[in-house]
Amino acid sequence: MVRIKIFLPAVIFITSLFFLFTSCMYNKASNGDPVARLLIDSRALLGEGSVWNYQTGELYWIDIEKGILYIYDPASRQTIQYPFNKKIGTVVPTNDGNALVALQDGIYELNLATGKVEFLDNPIENTSDVRFNDGKCDPGGRFWVGTMALDAHRYGAALYRYDTEGVLKKMLDSITISNGLVWTSDHKTMYYIDTPTQQVKRYKYDESSGDIVPDGIAVTIPKDLGSPDGMTIDDDDMLWIAHWGGYGVYRWDPETGKLLQKIAVPAKNVTSCAFGGENLEYLYITTAQNGNTPEELQKYPASGGLFVVKPGVKGVKASFYGKSNQNFSQPE
Repeated sequence: MVRIKIFLPAVIFITSLFFLFTSCMYNKASNGDPVARLLIDSRALLGEGSVWNYQTGELYWIDIEKGILYIYDPASRQTIQYPFNKKIGTVVPTNDGNALVALQDGIYELNLATGKVEFLDNPIENTSDVRFNDGKCDPGGRFWVGTMALDAHRYGAALYRYDTEGVLKKMLDSITISNGLVWTSDHKTMYYIDTPTQQVKRYKYDESSGDIVPDGIAVTIPKDLGSPDGMTIDDDDMLWIAHWGGYGVYRWDPETGKLLQKIAVPAKNVTSCAFGGENLEYLYITTAQNGNTPEELQKYPASGGLFVVKPGVKGVKASFYGKSNQNFSQPE
């Protein structure tokens, strides 16, 4: 594994400046929705998996199809690439300064300093038909990661939990496209997305054991707003969901199921979002070129780029993988 340190090429840099300039002039859509600005014209086929490393002040995200992990440092405006020769489903930081990555053939630990990868486990029996998709760490430092069939056939996927002791357990089955995961600030509720259901499901969550119990439906997404993909949560426990086919990130109230706000994104397929910045006041947004017609790509040339916006609310710190997770509170 070779890590590649890059600065934006001149053309991409100029393109980014253009979008930055235009977004500063026109930072609201005609209907008043805030508009995210292009930060990096990464032209990802399937950008995904955004997560903010609050310890290093860096944003991690991936291009699933190209098999690349990106780490962006806003202070230096420098991006490091970790290219793999296989698809990558998601990434999470670890407490020892490395990262876990879910590749096509299993879960690995990536040494960010050397680029070396160590195989940990793989629950997927047939990696030619199924791949990992989205994932996050819970408040107890466990890694939750889901799968999807490559042809997206119904009920062909699952959601797994990789514990800090290295034990892998299937938590949900009969899933179609496993996607967004978040936990509330009191660590008692988990929200989860299986994209084709158009729903965000609620689960009671036990922090000490990592067990979950179904607890109803929090949000139902109308199809004319696209389909729910990646998800994050703010410090008011409101859900921010990237809508595939929905041209934006939407803020939903999981208690009422009501739509509160939309962040417009000049790309059709919006895939993930993560709060970042020193005070977690910025929302970083990934998008995809996949799933667009040539006409749509011509109309939205920044599709596949990384976007950013200041939405007016703040996020919460992401949980890292490992026993020493600062968000983990021992049961009394």
